[in-house]
Amino acid sequence: MPVDRATTRAWLIWSTAVLVYVAALFHRTSLGVAGLEASERFSVGPAALGTFTVLQIGLYALMQIPTGLLVDRFGPRRVLTAAALFMGLGQTLFALADSYPLGLAARAVLGVGDAMTWVSVLRLAAAHFPPRRFTVVMTLSAALGGAGNLVATVPLTLLLDHAGWTVTFLVAGLLTAAYAGVVAARVREVPDGVPQPVVEPTPLRAVGARVREAWREPSTRLGFWVHFTSMSAPAVLGLLWGFPYLVEAQGLSRPAASAVLSTLVLVAVVTGPVMGTVIGGRPQWRMPIVATYLAAAVVCWAVLLGWPGGVLPTPVLYAVFAVLAVGNPVSGVAFALVRDYNPLHRVSTATGVANVGGFGAVTFTALVVGVLLDVFEPVLPVAQAYRVALLSVVAVLLVGVWRTVVWWRRARAAVFAAQDRGEAVPVQLRRRRWDVLVEA
Repeated sequence: MPVDRATTRAWLIWSTAVLVYVAALFHRTSLGVAGLEASERFSVGPAALGTFTVLQIGLYALMQIPTGLLVDRFGPRRVLTAAALFMGLGQTLFALADSYPLGLAARAVLGVGDAMTWVSVLRLAAAHFPPRRFTVVMTLSAALGGAGNLVATVPLTLLLDHAGWTVTFLVAGLLTAAYAGVVAARVREVPDGVPQPVVEPTPLRAVGARVREAWREPSTRLGFWVHFTSMSAPAVLGLLWGFPYLVEAQGLSRPAASAVLSTLVLVAVVTGPVMGTVIGGRPQWRMPIVATYLAAAVVCWAVLLGWPGGVLPTPVLYAVFAVLAVGNPVSGVAFALVRDYNPLHRVSTATGVANVGGFGAVTFTALVVGVLLDVFEPVLPVAQAYRVALLSVVAVLLVGVWRTVVWWRRARAAVFAAQDRGEAVPVQLRRRRWDVLVEA
């Protein structure tokens, strides 16, 4: 049974857990401003540099469904504890790595730990807070996670300049590993007075069936494509290619580039709780908000890549990055859809399925941008080479927009069919002229 109110203890447990997610965002995005140093440290070009992010985010994407199953089986406390240990170990190895293969191994370990955080935090929110608060807590979690992302912009740039690579990343890794003890001691799976759920081991043959059940739910599929389209473009810029693009293609200084990049974080932090409040109180607005953002994102990329001469005025860069940043809180709509239309025992698995969408898109796009830069940088001016490479981001965005529209219509059709059968649905929808009953 869901809880009917949020207690002080619930907020304390959530705050302990969300700090792991803050650390995850710092570790995940730390290469965003350290990319040029990594290129020099490991003597690699753009494609090899992109492999760091591709490997880390690729593992993150691949781990989402297994993480959902692990959380359903062992509970979020154990999984979050393991996540902090993995991230601490990965960042410590990255601090000490002096060869490209060892650096890749370190980012792989980091990616495994990172992958365990978000689904665990959402599962704790689902268990400790009433359903009406879930969306607000989710977007607040994402906004606070942005604090880790923010530290990985200007502050991290200054730390790297003054303390150096090894000290900066070694301290971050050791602190994260030590925090695993705090998580193990303070986090609880369920509220006081609620019996611990008895979870039977899931046979391997049943794993695929559970994933298929989640995937067959049209709103899970819609959540996958919402996440695919809304978070992938700002993530590609924030995780790796935004900083080199601003420095090498736009001619900004490193501090100025960090400041522009921090717009991705600051806007997300400010708009996240507002977005959560709006879509929590007006769930029927969720998909219109997604559609509005996607239209704005297409316009922003047209400005970014179509500007005459390729070099944009700095205020325009700030404006474009600010609009694209809204994609991070908008992507929370995906998890609200999953939470509303899947039974509780399947929520973590379905959340993992939806989370694969955005990170799968990031993995693919980060790799393609690096490969295209390797191909075109020797033959084109650097601004033009980045323009060609970043067209891959636009291509992925447009594919995602198309699939989002398809599954939006199918998910609406499924809701209308349930209403016609007299079943209760989480969100009452009004039929529109463009609604067509299709088989979902």
